[in-house]
Order: sequence, then structure tokens, then C-alpha cells
Amino acid sequence: MLLSGVLSLTFLSLASLAGAGTVTYNWDVTWVNAAPDGFSRPVIGINNQWPCPKIEATKGDIVVVNLNNKLGNETTGLHFHGVNQINSIEMDGPSAFTQCPVPPGSTIQYKFLVDAAGTYWYHSHNMGQYPDGLRGPLIVHDPQDPYQGKYDEEVILTVSDWYHSQSIPIVQNMLTPANGFRPPFPDTVIVNEGGDGQINFVKGKTYRIRIISFAAFASAMLHFDSHAMNVIMNDGSYIKNNSANQLRVAPAQRYDVLISAIDRDRRNYPYLVALDVNKDFANDAAPVWPYNFTGQLVMDKKLNFTNDVVGAFRPQDDSNFAPYDDASAFGPVTKTLTMNFNFCTDQNGIGRACINGQPNIPQKVPTLYTVATTGNDNTNPIIYGAVNPFIVSASDIVDIVINNRDDAIHPFHLHGHQFQVMDRPRSGTGDYPGRTNGFAKKPPMRDVISVNGRSYAVLRFKADNPGVFLFHCHIEWHVEMGLTATIIEAPELLRGKTFPADHLNNCKLLKIPIAGNAAGNTVNVTDTTGFITVPDPNYIG
Repeated sequence: MLLSGVLSLTFLSLASLAGAGTVTYNWDVTWVNAAPDGFSRPVIGINNQWPCPKIEATKGDIVVVNLNNKLGNETTGLHFHGVNQINSIEMDGPSAFTQCPVPPGSTIQYKFLVDAAGTYWYHSHNMGQYPDGLRGPLIVHDPQDPYQGKYDEEVILTVSDWYHSQSIPIVQNMLTPANGFRPPFPDTVIVNEGGDGQINFVKGKTYRIRIISFAAFASAMLHFDSHAMNVIMNDGSYIKNNSANQLRVAPAQRYDVLISAIDRDRRNYPYLVALDVNKDFANDAAPVWPYNFTGQLVMDKKLNFTNDVVGAFRPQDDSNFAPYDDASAFGPVTKTLTMNFNFCTDQNGIGRACINGQPNIPQKVPTLYTVATTGNDNTNPIIYGAVNPFIVSASDIVDIVINNRDDAIHPFHLHGHQFQVMDRPRSGTGDYPGRTNGFAKKPPMRDVISVNGRSYAVLRFKADNPGVFLFHCHIEWHVEMGLTATIIEAPELLRGKTFPADHLNNCKLLKIPIAGNAAGNTVNVTDTTGFITVPDPNYIG
């Protein structure tokens, strides 16, 4: 049985949903051939279509996605990026952590509350599938939008790197001793999954452009000719209107910007999307920009389309954005999680990405099921195996200190929370020195932060959402190399949690144990016999 504390939270959330709607999607996950850049290849679509459809709801709605895996040769699953999953952690979606994968021919239902408005997206968190196309926008509208009335129309603008090879052979080629730590570089850049990038631009109108990065590796530099981007939201948090000439959109980040067609505008205005494939664009001796896309703000299709030329990229510093509500920093801090990231080599000589010297190695039992079935021992990190577990208690105020000991910039994402960006200094600063003076008093909030090379970030969140939440680099290839920590939040409130029958049936079909420690031991859960301690050298997804 669930503890009364969890039950009361559930009843509260249900009570707050009086009058809320339910939005339902029935989706078959299928292979489709597509050529977003002119090169035809298999991609993963929905209902035999690609690009994948948009999820659209209003704050307070329940979203239901009935997913049927018709791929035939791969398991699958979905993560709803940026959705907090209040009282629905089993719906978060990462395979091996909050659910078993969905095998071919089987189904799963995702059902969750969208408790916060914003620009989000969904994607597979299984077998590196989202670079293969299983991804789409998730838009949650806000009846109390503080910028309501400031814009006339909404436009979604997705940006992404793109690969001509499928993800499994890409990762297999990457995870070899001969490759070292080199990530696969993309073949091109695409906008709106191969669209022409044209946005109707009518004099007198203001457009809310919801920018979403679907990228697996490269950030996207974004600049609009002759027009500032008035940024009103980053990820899922409102900010005070901030005028930006350029933005650097890291993998999985989102920005909502307002752009106005004013009286002097009388032509078509190009905008530039350039992939940042450099380690550190601001400090590399000779940064390169081989992948560029030019879109258009179109006032009249009879007029010429021109190119947008940028002399140098100096994007706005997003760590200095101000929260719309002037919210102060959470505090006092009761727990600090220190995560030192660097590349490492496993016992088979294969390059891995490690936190505190250890790559994340998924275990036999999904981590959430271990939390639910190990009783009083579920606060002991030993029972979870090599998933880089960090335990936080209910109501903790938590600082995550991520020390990036690599030369490159890395985007880190936290599931289940918007975090406050307390500090994100320039490249070359070194490890966090432990100081707190200079922290932002009213820090911006978001769920993906770029951590500069040879530097650190300090991120703060409230442990008010019991669950198993991943904290990982959103370069998909680094996830496959192990660059993930597992935050086990308020496990004392998850003892005895039950799971939907269809979720458990998928585990049964795949012969995955659903109880006990990381190895499925239900008798002596601190016995580490059978734990997976070496990543599988024969990657199959």
C-alpha cells in the first residue's frame, strides 16, 4: 500500500483538477521512410507518418497517450520532456529506470497531469531512438499567460542536427576501443523536420515563436536579420522580457520569443540556424560552422529571399535571465550532490562518460521498481547498483554541483523539476570552489543548462516530487556512453507503490524482474550478487 503522505498528495492533485479536460492520443509507433534533407532513410514515425504529431493541451489537463509498438524489430517508450509527472513517476518514460521497454507487438498507456504551462517535447528514452525521429512538440497553453495579449499568433520552430545512419549502428561504431571518446558528427541541420523554414510575417502582428531543439549532439545558434528576439520563457519557466540578438539553443532546450513585424518592415527577413559542432565556440582558436540553414520571415513571396550573415556568434547569457515572478532562491540548502564528470574507459577498453568515475549501467530491475519493493532499505544507495544513485529526502533543498572536467560544453537535463541556476561561470573556471557569495538572489529556472568546458554549474531544486529522476547530459551519444545520474527522491514515500498492469505485462514479456534490488534479489536486498558492473560490450540498444 502507498503511505498516507503520498495518498494525500494524490487526492490534492485530483481535487485541483475539477473542470480540467482530458486529451487522448492513440498512436502506433511505426517505421517510415523520409528524406528531410533530400537523403532518404528509415525513421520512426507515428501512425505511419513523419514528422511525428504535436501534443497540445491546456494547463491542468490530463494527457493520455495509448502507444502501440509496431516497429517489429525494436522496443520503445516515450519520455515527456519537461513534464514534472506529479504523482505519476511511472509515466516519465526512461526504459530501465521508471519502466520496462515496450516490446514489439505490445502496448502501454501514459497518463499524466500537465501541471505547468510551457513549450515542451516528447521523445523516446530507449535505444537512442529520438535521433531516428521518434520525437515531437508538446505544447501546454496557459489561461493565465502573463504575456497574453502581447502576441497575435504562435509558431513552432524546431531545430535539429540530422544523421543519415540509424542510431544503433552509430552507437555500435562509437562504443569500440579504437574510437576512444569521439562522438558521431551529424550530416546536416534541419528545421521543422525538413520544412522550408518559412514563417508568415504580417505587418502589425507579433509572433510567439516556440523554439525547440530536437538535437542529439549539436547546439544551434539562432539569429534573425534586423529583428531582436524578446525572450519570454526558457524551457518551462517564464522570464522577464529579455531582448536577445542571438541565442544558443542546446540540445533539448526551448525558448519562447516574441518577434514583431513593425511599420518599417517591408521585405522578407532571413534568419540563420547554424550548428555549433565546436567543443567550445567562444574559446576555440578557430571555430567552424559547416552546417547552416536559412529560413525566412515572409512578408511577400514575390520578393527576393536573401541570406542572413553573422560575423561572429555572441549569444545571450541565459544564466542571467530574471524569473518573471521575482522568486527568490530556495533555501536553506539541506543536501548537496557533487557530480564530477569526465570521460573514462571501462574494463573492455571502451570509452565511457562517467560521473564520479562511474558510467551509468542500467540494471536488471527498473530502479523505480526497486524503490517500491525494498521496504526500509530503499534509502540505501547500495541496493540500486551502478546507476549512479543519489538519495534525497522529502522536503530537502538540494544543490546539484556538476563539475565539467571536459574541454567541451555539455547540456545537462533534470527530469521531474525546473531547477534554479545559482551559478554558471565561464569556461576554464575549474571545479566549484565551495563558495556561495555571488549566487543569484533571484535565479532563473529551467530544466536544461549548458555547463561550460573546464567549469561548473550549481543548480537548486526542492525535493517536493517523490520519484526516480534522471540527471543527464542531453547529448544522446553521451547518454549511451553512461553520462547519467539517478536521483531517488523521497523513497520513503514510495514504499509499496503499485504500477499499471500494462507496464508490468511488458516486463513479463521481456522476462524482466519487477521486484527486489538491482539484481532482483527480494530476500537480502543488500546482497550485490548479480549486479551488472560492466557495460555490455556488444551494444544492441
